Amino acid sequence: MEKQWWKEAVIYQVYTRSFYDSNGDGIGDIPGITAKLDYLKALGVDVLWISPCFQSPNADNGYDISDYYSIQNEFGSLEDLKKLIREAKQRGIQILLDLVLNHTSDQHPWFLESKKSKDNPYRDYYIWRPGRDGKEPNNWGSFFKGSAWELDETTGEYYLHIFSRQQPDLNWECPALREELYKIIHYWLSLGVGGFRLDAINYIKKPENLPDSLLEPDASGYCIDTSLYANNPGLTDFFREMHQKAWGGQDIMTVGECADLTPERAVAYVDQKDDLLSMVFNVELAFMRENFNWPTFKRTQRAFIQALEGRGWNSQFLQNHDVARRLTLLGDTGKYYQESAKMLATIVHTLPGTPYIYQGEEIGMTNRKFQSIHEFDDLFCKNEYRELLDKGWSSEEAMKLLNLYSRDHARTPMQWSSQENAGFTTGTPWLKVNENYPCVNTESQMQQANGIFSYYQKLIALRKSTPALVYGAFREYLEEDPNLYVYTRTLAEDTLLITINFTNQPQSLSLPFHPENLLLLLCNYAAQAPGQQLLLRPYEACIWKIQ
Repeated sequence: MEKQWWKEAVIYQVYTRSFYDSNGDGIGDIPGITAKLDYLKALGVDVLWISPCFQSPNADNGYDISDYYSIQNEFGSLEDLKKLIREAKQRGIQILLDLVLNHTSDQHPWFLESKKSKDNPYRDYYIWRPGRDGKEPNNWGSFFKGSAWELDETTGEYYLHIFSRQQPDLNWECPALREELYKIIHYWLSLGVGGFRLDAINYIKKPENLPDSLLEPDASGYCIDTSLYANNPGLTDFFREMHQKAWGGQDIMTVGECADLTPERAVAYVDQKDDLLSMVFNVELAFMRENFNWPTFKRTQRAFIQALEGRGWNSQFLQNHDVARRLTLLGDTGKYYQESAKMLATIVHTLPGTPYIYQGEEIGMTNRKFQSIHEFDDLFCKNEYRELLDKGWSSEEAMKLLNLYSRDHARTPMQWSSQENAGFTTGTPWLKVNENYPCVNTESQMQQANGIFSYYQKLIALRKSTPALVYGAFREYLEEDPNLYVYTRTLAEDTLLITINFTNQPQSLSLPFHPENLLLLLCNYAAQAPGQQLLLRPYEACIWKIQ
């Protein structure tokens, strides 16, 4: 496997609106990120993935871009972003921009022109169709509920939007559009960014003739069918052209957000012989909610690791801006709070692939308690609330579900200190801060020699100094055990053993190696000497060197 800087990197996702507010308006901004670069350098990260910072009406928190060349006013200026890129590079940190290429805002000049007439030069930049029998062109549903089609009265035709109606899908079949998108990529690379996170990138190729879905319709009467929206034939042709025309020959990284991903599809998108994308996100693991379980997690990881071994690169993450805090859902926010936070971190940083940290994971941030639907900001969450009420749920029942799974849990402001508003802002925060900030904050964590932040530092440092944790072959033991995750990473003569207890109960483990040959490198508890029968404490995670 060829060595590359982004394989060895640790990537930190910044949700700009919620990271740090430098001017007191209650909204995080780009100067706020620059102000915290030394903190991020101390943590040990190499790349900052910045959530969309382009000009946007914010119908979907910046994922509806109205100008790809301008910075959202509330986030700062283009000069602020240039300064962030310079300052980050001085600290050995690359900037990864979040680029949305499947759709734009309905306020983008291209779309405003496209609406004017059927023969407008920009009409073909989007997907327009006449109605069928007085209704939508097909039965597709939007991820934001309702139809994926919106009627425009000016021309009497419908445009496609698989996300919100304010996010019309781009027509990648139009060569002129593709060239415009490649110009955008060229522009940001010329300013020194290190690469891109490509939002919903496997949706850009639509199926021929846009056929009806055969799925059962949802409550609104439409079918949300990812198998039709994503991974269609011809997608890799678009990837290949984009690589050749937009960034070919440049030493950057790209990571594609991909829905409905299989191991075979992942290989097709990241196979090193084709050199299309650096890596992809398997978003299904992140979006699992009530159906999440560790045996499924292990099986999915095993399938992707085996498929990609020697062919392409993986990404490892449990948390991002689109899912509730995993520590609340998968760990223990009570007695074993610190141990379970460290256990989750160990998984991400020792499995094959580049590890991602979402802001706040490194200090153990958790879900907050929202008291009413009016406290939420997330459009998807508000739509889901209305849909649950229409199904007969009570407000209390709907709030209980949203308080587990809303995306807003990931978007509450970063908790920097025990000062008012967690030190995030001197004004009124755009979204309420979690009430636990007096105890859970970076200032407190950085003072704890054995805290969560310190453990992340040690884990990152160990990965950087141990090539086997980056490039080592993966072998799993006890594959069917629902409580334990046991595997090795081997490179040449160097083998590391990772032993993890998912549960809040002690678990016995018969070691597959002679105990006298094991040297403990890192543990989320106080060190213990292994016996032939190792007892893993609740949520215990250990990294051993086999001597």
